[in-house]
Amino acid sequence: MKYLFMLFFPLFLYANLTYDTNYNKEVSLLSSFDIEPSFLYDPIMNKMKDETIKKHKHFFSAMNKAYLFIPAIKSTLSKYNVPREFLYLAMAESNFQTKAYSNKRAAGLWQFMPRTAKLYHLKVDEYVDERRDLIKSTEAAAKYLSALHKRFGKWYLAAIAYNCGGGALNKAIRRAGTDNLEVLLNEKKKYIPKESRNYIRKIVALALIGSDEKYMMNNEYEYLLNRANAYSIATVKLAPGESLRRLSHLIHMPLKDLKKLNRQLKYDFVPPYAKSYDIYIPYIKLAEFKQKYFKAPMQNIYKIYRVKNGDNLGHIGKKFGVSYKVIKDFNHLSSNRLHIRQKLVIPISKRSYRKKLRKNRYYYMVRRGDSLESIAKKHKISIKNLRAQNNIHGSLIRVGDRLKLYE
Repeated sequence: MKYLFMLFFPLFLYANLTYDTNYNKEVSLLSSFDIEPSFLYDPIMNKMKDETIKKHKHFFSAMNKAYLFIPAIKSTLSKYNVPREFLYLAMAESNFQTKAYSNKRAAGLWQFMPRTAKLYHLKVDEYVDERRDLIKSTEAAAKYLSALHKRFGKWYLAAIAYNCGGGALNKAIRRAGTDNLEVLLNEKKKYIPKESRNYIRKIVALALIGSDEKYMMNNEYEYLLNRANAYSIATVKLAPGESLRRLSHLIHMPLKDLKKLNRQLKYDFVPPYAKSYDIYIPYIKLAEFKQKYFKAPMQNIYKIYRVKNGDNLGHIGKKFGVSYKVIKDFNHLSSNRLHIRQKLVIPISKRSYRKKLRKNRYYYMVRRGDSLESIAKKHKISIKNLRAQNNIHGSLIRVGDRLKLYE
């Protein structure tokens, strides 16, 4: 017995130390949200955690796709004194999809509504939707969370308010007579909406999984632990109207990968109105960018079109699948008047514009003031046909929607 005890004692000791280490890490993680250690035993949170672990491929797929910009998100949160664990709030909101868009008109990593985006100076216009800008939106989210923390005093309250709103949370705290998390999450009293009760649990569950090094290693995803620290992004400034396609050629980076880092752009070029505009590239491409990037004349990048008799901006825009406003902005036109043989810059790649023409011939981009009736009348098709092709059940369409016009 003595021999067996001596043989297995190190194993028992190691298991105990491992348990203590993991427990301490989990308690530390909860404290970053100002949550008591007892929350580790919340049955609903643990059920969410177990379900996520069962579907681990989905979890790690999201982490893997976001590995390039996760360090930038963590760094930005720290810059505004927001716990890095709030990274998992973004995962809960959008699954780290910068192009995520909800039926409530929320967009981007942090799912900002238009009103909140405007409040935190995120630009949404013809050319950009900065709710999808991974750095600017994270800065806005960090400022918003900091304001909520200042208002409510605890980080878990800031997270809940992010979901249900400060007013609803205030009302819940008054009804409950406390801001204690266990009380607010009472399933019978329902002080806060079910979505918000599950929201904070989901964030904590995701954070516990993402910070469990042993779990990551056991599932052969340990490379993510180092990968997130080894890779990052750099911010570079491009000239107004610059083409992403041209940049991808200059720094030898696939265009699709460059687009993934810059979902804030609605077109394949930066806004023509800015003196310069921030674009994100992998940090390992920064030296190559500094060495090779130079501002080129517009006529060397895009197609040049000569105005013909009977042309107008709307007709030219439709021909090339580009908004008339974009053509107007690129050519610094103060009015819609054109003259014959006038040269216009059309922001579309010289080599690919024919392909784009074919692609856009049967589609229409909804503009401000449009309705199903006006679009149907303009393109001489029935409203019924328009609804059927685009799976529209009512009359609601939004600016920026891409509608199919013909079968």
